[in-house]
Order: sequence, then C-alpha cells, then structure tokens
Amino acid sequence: MIKPFRIDIPQADLDDLADRLSRTRWPNEVADAGWDYGFPLARLKELAEYWRTGYDWRAREAELNELAHFTTEIDGQNIHFVHVRSAKPDALALVLTHGWPGSFLEFLDVIEPLSRDFHLVIPSIPGFGFSGPTHERGWDATRVARAWAELMRRLGYERYGAQGGDLGAGISMALGAVAPERVVGVHVNYLPTRPDPDAGLHLSEEDEARLDTVRQLMANRPPYQALQALTPQTIGYALTDSPVGQLVWIAERFAQWTDPRTPVSDERMLTDVSLYWLTATAASSARMHHDAPRGARQRCPVPLGVAVFAHDITRSVRPLAERLYDIRHWSEFDRGGHFAAMEVPELLARDVRDFFLTPAEDTRRPASDRGAAPR
Repeated sequence: MIKPFRIDIPQADLDDLADRLSRTRWPNEVADAGWDYGFPLARLKELAEYWRTGYDWRAREAELNELAHFTTEIDGQNIHFVHVRSAKPDALALVLTHGWPGSFLEFLDVIEPLSRDFHLVIPSIPGFGFSGPTHERGWDATRVARAWAELMRRLGYERYGAQGGDLGAGISMALGAVAPERVVGVHVNYLPTRPDPDAGLHLSEEDEARLDTVRQLMANRPPYQALQALTPQTIGYALTDSPVGQLVWIAERFAQWTDPRTPVSDERMLTDVSLYWLTATAASSARMHHDAPRGARQRCPVPLGVAVFAHDITRSVRPLAERLYDIRHWSEFDRGGHFAAMEVPELLARDVRDFFLTPAEDTRRPASDRGAAPR
C-alpha cells in the first residue's frame, strides 16, 4: 500500500536540537591550524551558531511539503519517496537516487527542468532520512535496487530510466542488472575506474593523472570511509548523540567534495544535516558502506550514460569504463563536483535529458557539441 506522507517534525525534537547546540563542549585547536588537523574550529562554530539561531527548519519543512511525498513498505522496510508527474502523460519515468551524505534533497533543483520531460520518482535509500533506520543486515545496492524495481512496478511504470551519483550510481546500475527488461538506460555522475595493468590500453597523460588520484585514494583510505565501512555502529553513537558531531561529519564532505566555484549554500547543507539528525539515521546510513560487497564491480547490462565533473572525488577514465560497460553517452564538464545535482543542476539536468531523449546514434557526439566542456 502506498500512503501519502507529510513532514511534521515534533517541536520537542527541534527544541532538543537547539538545547544540545547551546551546550556544545568544544575541543581546543592549535594556532594557525587551518585544515591540517581537520575541520577548522571557527568555521564549525559559525555553522553551529547559525543552525541554532538563524536556520529555520519550519520554513524548509513547509517548502518540502509542497512536493508530493509518499511511503510504502517493501521487503519489510519503510520506503519514503517523492513522486512528480510530468505534464506529458506519455513521458518516460526516471528514478533518481541520492548518495551519502546526501538525501532526496539533492534533487530539489533538478525537479523543475527534468519534470518537463520525465515523470520523477525520488526515493530515500533505506536507512536514510524519512525511510528511517534499517533493522537488519544486507541492505546493499542490489537489495535497494530490487526495492526500487518493486516501487516502480507499484507505481505502474513498465519502462523507466535511472540516474544517480555516489551510492546512487551503484544502486542505479544495480537496478539495470535486476530489471534489465524494464530499465531503458542508466545515467551516472560518478563512476570510479580502477587501474588495470592487464588492460593493455595506451592512456593519455590526463587519464594517467586521473588514475594516480585513484591510486592515492586506494593507498590512503579516507578516514570517514574506513570508519563507516568497518565500525558504522561505533561512529553512529557519536553522530546520533551530538548534533555538532553530525554537522561536522557532513560539512567536511561538502567542503572537500564540492567545486569551490559552485559551492552548496549553508542553508541547503544544514537542511541535509537536519534530515540526518532529526531522523536519527547516522548509523543506519553508514551501514551501507559496511554491507557493500568488497571490491565488487557492479554489472550493468543496459546502456550507460556518464557525466564527469571537474572537481569530483575521482574522474572516470573512458577507455577503462568502456571495457566494462555499454557506454552510449559521455560528457565532461569543466565545473561542478561530487554533488552535481546541487552544485550545477542545470548542467546535470541537461545531460540527463540528452542521454535519455537523444537518439542512440547521436549519443557519441563530442561533449562540446552538447554544451559540455571538452577535455
């Protein structure tokens, strides 16, 4: 059964948040620390004070409630989603999947341009936001994809596309694998490509430089990733009990993963942080990193479109990607980072439209012909 859902956070929860923020116990910081030891103290105090005294959750809540929210239960798990129908009755449906530390909020700025041509289904991954915490093991990308396939069946969509970045990219490709007869194509804006010495490919200097970045990440695993992959419950205690802890855990990712030229506003970021805090989903969202199969490459038998943004964590290497996937569309952009739907929504929306609406024979045009920046 699909039920309408309305966001209505109890006032007691908002009062508790303000009280906890007012009683934050701050660590000291060495002089001129900058980013050498982690997130700078002065900047975090600024964000926390604005969250406590200037940020208005009720105003954001009212704006979000202008969208059509629903919930349903699939595989024993509550699933929250936003459903936006296009004015075109025969429009193709797209399921848009967020990543970590994002949420369905990532797609707010692409809803209007994409809904001109597509019906949109924007779920919250189990363990995230209004889908609520998970209560058992095994919610990896494939299991989420099966839930998405069932959700789209319940909504009456027989053929549809999928789009995502970060965890959402893996889930979208898994959806192509579990429902290839229904998924017409998958568009991703994050596609890690690992070095493959056995590929026998001659790569450009730029592609080799991209692989060097991947090698550095593989040799020096980011601390957040190690903690969430190995001990998500342990870090979950701290993040669920301390709003400033939850704030800095997410704010650091936004600071490091966005293009400095296309920053995400403090207001939008705090709405995302508030969503994690108010739904107490720090630990359950982190479990996805733990439950993901180690070193597994996600098979995707349907056509794939790839958008590469200049300031992403890593940038895909096309010759390596083409050995693994049926690449039909490839765009390179000279601005934007890991949170493309929030940073450069106009670029992402246009690229998604190009991939799903451009005839197949045209999708291998140079990126510059589609308005994207060439390499």
